Amino acid sequence: MLIAPSVLSSDFSKLGSEIKRVADCGADLIHLDVMDGHFVPNFTFGAPIIKAVRKFTDKPFDVHLMIENPLNYISDFVNAGADIISFHIECKSDIQKTVNAIKKGGVKPAIAIKPGTPVEEIYPYLDDLYMVLIMTVEPGFGGQKFMEDMMDKVKTLKKKKPELLVQVDGGINLDTIKQAADAGVDICVAGTSVFKPKDAKQAILGLKEAAK
Repeated sequence: MLIAPSVLSSDFSKLGSEIKRVADCGADLIHLDVMDGHFVPNFTFGAPIIKAVRKFTDKPFDVHLMIENPLNYISDFVNAGADIISFHIECKSDIQKTVNAIKKGGVKPAIAIKPGTPVEEIYPYLDDLYMVLIMTVEPGFGGQKFMEDMMDKVKTLKKKKPELLVQVDGGINLDTIKQAADAGVDICVAGTSVFKPKDAKQAILGLKEAAK
């Protein structure tokens, strides 16, 4: 199981050093949630901030765009240093054009899906994707409860395309990560369960151990 700490749960006043801290403590990827205040009722940061903190680690930047029109901003996030860009199937941009723009920028494309959206909506794009991100909470805020019924989506996707990477985001902790692992999840986004404990290294090791 790969662990991608979500900086949404970090101390924003020292974002660069927080990213370095979890990267040095065994994070496999760094998950960066971009919110525009429209697609979700919260606002975080954009490409300039990501570009500013890129120098703090060589770990892959996993950028999750919770924005209405991602196609308009793909080049900004490519230039900011994203390694993976996920955007929502529910957004207003043309899905195929957005996937193509990400690939053209030399970045790995991923599609994210909200809890209420049928997983079958992603099927037409599966051959072009590096990863699918299944939200296990309603997107927009950290610290929510894990929706275990979303594991059915994971199993369906893994049956449809076994080699596709599946990531889950929301409510991942020592009590829920085993359910994700058993369903076939490859990458777990973890926010408070990594950033809240004083010892991030032990927190990440604990999650990986609990997933076995």
